[in-house]
Amino acid sequence: MRMSLIALVAGLLLGLGLAISGMFDPAKVLGFLDIAAIASGGWDPSLAFVMAGGLAVTLPAFQVARRWSQPVAAEKFHTPSAAGIDAKLITGALLFGIGWGLVGYCPGPAVAALAFGATGTIVFALAMAAGMLLHGAFATRR
Repeated sequence: MRMSLIALVAGLLLGLGLAISGMFDPAKVLGFLDIAAIASGGWDPSLAFVMAGGLAVTLPAFQVARRWSQPVAAEKFHTPSAAGIDAKLITGALLFGIGWGLVGYCPGPAVAALAFGATGTIVFALAMAAGMLLHGAFATRR
């Protein structure tokens, strides 16, 4: 129950942050990713400020959490076991970046934008869910 409450609060905070910053709007994200627009003055740097704000909160929080012997709401810390760069990481990063650049959504903002019921958002979320299901099916076969 405690983990569910923490997850709910974290999700609500993420959604609130996305709403305040406007990052659930794919046009805003694409305005940042369109570096060709720098020359014409149409580039939107606001996403860089959102990222910097996230890092300003996250980096000190991780430093504090590293000193803890146990997390607040779990038995142990779940840290990534893979330390190197491999084909799975590169493939995942490429797929994420290509999808983000094509439509202006990544998973968090897409889920938050579902509240508006736009057809493009629903199609993206369905395609994302299908991709997760396909990955799950292929991963269990290996």
